[in-house]
Amino acid sequence: MIELLTPTEMGEADRLTIAGGRAGTDLMERAGQAVADAVSARHSYASRIVVVAGPGNNGGDGFVAARILAARGYRVRVMLVGDIAALRGDAAWAAAGWQKRQTTEPLDAAAVADADVVIDALFGAGLARAVEGAPADAVAAMNACRGEVVAVDLPSGVSGASGAVLGVAVRAHRTVTFFRRKPGHLLLPGRLLCGRVTVADIGIRDGVLAQIGPRAFANQPALWRGDWHPPAADGHKYARGHAVVVSGPMTATGAARLAAGAALRIGAGLVTVASPADALMVNAAHLTAIMLRRADGAEGLRALLADARLNSVVIGPGAGVGAATAAAVLAVLDGPRAAVLDADALTSFRDDPQALFAAIGGRSHPVVMTPHDGEFARLFPALAGVPDKGERARAAARLSGAVVVLKGADTVIAAPDGRIAINENAPPFLATAGSGDVLSGLAGGLLAQGLPGFAAAAMAVYVHGAAGTAAGLGLIAEDLAPAVPGVLGVLAGAGD
Repeated sequence: MIELLTPTEMGEADRLTIAGGRAGTDLMERAGQAVADAVSARHSYASRIVVVAGPGNNGGDGFVAARILAARGYRVRVMLVGDIAALRGDAAWAAAGWQKRQTTEPLDAAAVADADVVIDALFGAGLARAVEGAPADAVAAMNACRGEVVAVDLPSGVSGASGAVLGVAVRAHRTVTFFRRKPGHLLLPGRLLCGRVTVADIGIRDGVLAQIGPRAFANQPALWRGDWHPPAADGHKYARGHAVVVSGPMTATGAARLAAGAALRIGAGLVTVASPADALMVNAAHLTAIMLRRADGAEGLRALLADARLNSVVIGPGAGVGAATAAAVLAVLDGPRAAVLDADALTSFRDDPQALFAAIGGRSHPVVMTPHDGEFARLFPALAGVPDKGERARAAARLSGAVVVLKGADTVIAAPDGRIAINENAPPFLATAGSGDVLSGLAGGLLAQGLPGFAAAAMAVYVHGAAGTAAGLGLIAEDLAPAVPGVLGVLAGAGD
């Protein structure tokens, strides 16, 4: 299940399902049962369970879970933050079902803190305002709990759309969500507050996705695996493309070699480092399977790229910031080839980003940009303050015409057509010098093989994260490319 649904889209999924003949109370019953099952699977009947319910349908799910758990023999208390008489619709129906068995109580912070299990049914993914007042007190009580906190749909206080904390938020150990995950389950800081997330089937059919048309996805192999093909028995290196990585000057060559090695490991048939004259001997001393060609400045690079077989270029790592790099980037974009722009290739346009966007616009060959937050702010200053990372990346892709890989622990890959993929497999120890250079090389190597820009970028990010996990604690950037073949082996097997 790679689709991610915004709260609005999830509401539409509910509406379409109800319009198709399934009662809203049936959806709520199954949601509450999924939460009850998650608690029953881990906790004995001796456990003291407190449900903290809110005034909406999330609270309704909590009432159903409480009723089911009590019927199974658990000791359950429900504490409502709000007025039970104010409940409406399905939530009122769920509360009435509980009231037939037991009473509803006001919040008791001491009882919450002492519970073995607290079910957070205060607010769901659709929350759009800051949590304050009595609800904030409820959040504080749940965070002080000594037992396990199980969130219904999303920890209360976390935006389902952006993962942002709206005032204060619950720190859950587990989260049970329904039908599909939401962007807030993957984007930081929301992801860090969810604990282990499970997705429950509550009777919404997958067919509604075609009517909704989600544009956000989890970055998993199912998203791009069909665009990537392992080497064929009757294939040859020339069929897998020829990537070029542009080197910096003599004292800044390592970044380009990291990128070039990654491009070769990911499957590009041939890789060449385009080097200025002063760096030729340094690069030659370190390269074996990777070829080396001289290219001095923008004109030297333009002459080298006159060879149409060179179908992918990575530029930026170690290139240096300034007019010379900007001119070299424009030379790369002035031709029929895919390109990856990273690091200095982006910052060199901080004073005139429109010149870069104009060069990208209208190209039939993909361009992938891989900024971290600082580089993003220099190139897209008007977007840097947008709090929703997914929307920030999406707007940048639309403005620039490039696929934008906005890096971080929750890297977002955005296409100009509005699609985004959110990555979740990057280990924290991937944050090390040179790691981004490897990522740019992976993307360049996949573009050389003919993958579409969005697929190449998303696969590169995923492989990068998986290679980091395989390399383990203490990795340095040089460890990443050697870990790539093992990742590709798993992906190739998944395609059998």
